[in-house]
Amino acid sequence: MKTAFLIIATLLVLAAIAAAGVYFYSREAATIPVEQGYGPDPALPPPNPRPIPTVHVAEASGWPQDRTPVAASGMKVDAFARDLEHPRWLHVLPNGDVLVAETDAPPKQNDEFSIKGWIQGLVMAKAGARTPSPNRITLLRDADNDGVAEIREAFLDNLNSPFGMTLSNGRLYVANTDAIVAFPYVDGDTRITAPAEKIANLPAGPLNHHWTKDVIASPDGTKLYATVGSNSNVGENGLDAEANRAAVLEIDLNTRKTRLFAWGLRNPNGLSWNPETGALWVAVNERDEIGSDLVPDYMTSVKDGGFYGWPYSYFGQNVDTRVNPQDSKLVASAIKPDYALGAHTASLGLTFYTGTLFGPEYKNGAFIGQHGSWNRKPRSGYKVIFVPFSNGKPDGLPKDILTGFLDGDRALGRPVGVAVDKTGALLVADDVGNAVWRVTPAGTP
Repeated sequence: MKTAFLIIATLLVLAAIAAAGVYFYSREAATIPVEQGYGPDPALPPPNPRPIPTVHVAEASGWPQDRTPVAASGMKVDAFARDLEHPRWLHVLPNGDVLVAETDAPPKQNDEFSIKGWIQGLVMAKAGARTPSPNRITLLRDADNDGVAEIREAFLDNLNSPFGMTLSNGRLYVANTDAIVAFPYVDGDTRITAPAEKIANLPAGPLNHHWTKDVIASPDGTKLYATVGSNSNVGENGLDAEANRAAVLEIDLNTRKTRLFAWGLRNPNGLSWNPETGALWVAVNERDEIGSDLVPDYMTSVKDGGFYGWPYSYFGQNVDTRVNPQDSKLVASAIKPDYALGAHTASLGLTFYTGTLFGPEYKNGAFIGQHGSWNRKPRSGYKVIFVPFSNGKPDGLPKDILTGFLDGDRALGRPVGVAVDKTGALLVADDVGNAVWRVTPAGTP
């Protein structure tokens, strides 16, 4: 009876805190500037776990109609489309039409109650997630080339928490949360009514901790590569729950067989082909709950058969002592990522720039959408950055491209997917702002 009373009392207190919009966090805070968590050799202070992990969420509010994000000096930003419904991912078709996945997590199938899960749900709701998924891909068309989409059509609907999209050999492949499906596509189509063809199952099920799945086709059109995030923070749900997770999977389109291509990637999302080397790159969200300074998210090339540490170690051979038992042999083989993107920045979107609109200093570099932290003090991310490349490798410090998503304790928006349109402009999906932003050099018509 006493235990039940304490549980109920705890829930009531937490509910009151949540209802008041107040977040609780331990005295833990970052000891180094977030900038030291960027680059090929980021600072990695000692872990600083606390009984109650830091929770420092910016409450989602959306943009007033007269405000936009802030573009870097020499650039401008305009709304390509507003009043969307939780837009998270983008794909630009050959004719210049823009596909946007309006989506959110699927309904939970696991009915087991936990206080931690309940609190996480409250946190995500305040951050702008956990809305009913529209399960739709919308087509946006700028028919008069004025930088604003005046045509908007429901391109595909009745999907299952769709995310990644890729077009290859006349077929549009969509990564639902539980499967890759394909549809026939003809240049200029504004709606697809053909039934979905299942290409391959993806790990999902009742738990499905990281639900977003990205997909990209190989340049020769014979294979697909799909991302699948982990089913836990650091394996606490058991490694049986992680089969084919925390990984990039390869799908052979001839045989429809799936194999593990690279693994140990806690939550990989944005896939992009490096234009100089031809290597596949991915943006990865790292683990939580060992302090505001750890662990930096990163982007990296992924090697066939490569292991990148999760859950046993991070950023190479830095062992995470929370994982028991350890695997020293695997840790010894862990590949150090190419470039860190700051602790808890939630770096999701990644695209290489092969256009000419922004000038030669941007050629072959990478734009990254950083969705923003919920468990770092002070907050990190909430912006779009650019990392210059040279000879196929990151070469220099990141540059802020789009900022202003935070207004005090409010998140006016949260950038996710990034893409380059047919003119060379940068497009950014903003799932809290319910907009797609278009960034161009200042003075561009």
